[in-house]
Amino acid sequence: MDNASGAVTPLSIVQALTLAERDSPILKEAIASVNRSQAGVQSAKAYTNPAFEFLAGHQSARPIATPGVPGALLHYSAGQTIEIPKERHARIRASQLDLAGNQSQLAAVRLSVVSDVKRAFYDVLRRKEQLDHASDNLALVEDLRRRVQLEVQVGEKGKLELTRAEAELARARAAVRSADIELANSRAILKAVIGSTSSETFDAQGNLDDAVRIPGLDELRPQVLASHPALAQANAQTERASAVVERERALRIPQPTAYGEYERQPDISFYRFGFTVPLPLWDRRKGPIAEAKAEVERSEASARQRRLEIMAALERAYDQYQISNQQIESLQAGSLREAEAAVEAARAAYKFGERGIVEVLDAQRVLQGVRRDLLDALFGRQSALIDLEELGATH
Repeated sequence: MDNASGAVTPLSIVQALTLAERDSPILKEAIASVNRSQAGVQSAKAYTNPAFEFLAGHQSARPIATPGVPGALLHYSAGQTIEIPKERHARIRASQLDLAGNQSQLAAVRLSVVSDVKRAFYDVLRRKEQLDHASDNLALVEDLRRRVQLEVQVGEKGKLELTRAEAELARARAAVRSADIELANSRAILKAVIGSTSSETFDAQGNLDDAVRIPGLDELRPQVLASHPALAQANAQTERASAVVERERALRIPQPTAYGEYERQPDISFYRFGFTVPLPLWDRRKGPIAEAKAEVERSEASARQRRLEIMAALERAYDQYQISNQQIESLQAGSLREAEAAVEAARAAYKFGERGIVEVLDAQRVLQGVRRDLLDALFGRQSALIDLEELGATH
């Protein structure tokens, strides 16, 4: 059953990813962080603005033996802070590394969004398949119930058989309703991860039965360590913390200010040049330097922890893919065919009166269970493959 709140729009996986790239607020947030870091680099490269001062007034003479000449007073002065080259270099480098870290974060967020969209997309496919299986089962049980009702009416079967058929029919209808609700939920999740605000409902078009060949773990480990953006971001944050330490150390060197002034009095004028140099007597920036060093240690520990987490996630996804793939092959090669054959045999035997309704229903339940296990295994394999893609193990 389709969602009545809006039109159902079929989507391929490529279309779903294109919409997410355009609409995802998570991606837009990460892009804004990159733009902010780019502006930060521009700010770090900017020189300190000079300062200019102008004073004007009036001088009057006092009644003394040698008074000053009355008239206008004019005073001009300007100052320019002279940056320490080492501090400027460290400041710019820290901002550039912050930009590199945010660019890596954007790449990681894009991988995460792609993974979320794919996982939601394939979950819709799984729920649609579950609904189809539940509907097929409902159609079979309804047909079986009609047959039993006719047989009870003509006296060939007892009412107990009809009671069993009606109980199974109620169960089959409940399964269809449950599958329909789960499908609606999965479609809503797909729409949410895409970031769409439209009233339409998205419906996935594709199949779950996609298998790829993946290399061994020994080959994947160095590949993931070299390419995963989260590790690149962690390394950039560590290097940035080191650059901040260098900057804090450089700030211990006093930054002088070149100063010049010109003053005009009614009877004289003069100009002066000089430097203002702060004296680092009380504050040697021990606190900021210690904070920056602690941030380096924290960043290094965080990078090591991230590396451990990614390697554990890689091994987990790899094992999950292999296990799911083996389970799919086993179910498709044996259990599914056997369950389908058992249902056909039970229905034929029931038709000729060789078996009762219980045997048919039992065989149908076994088939439904095998189909459910196969769907779960197919989705599990896709989910593991998506995890591997997010880790950079496949392309």
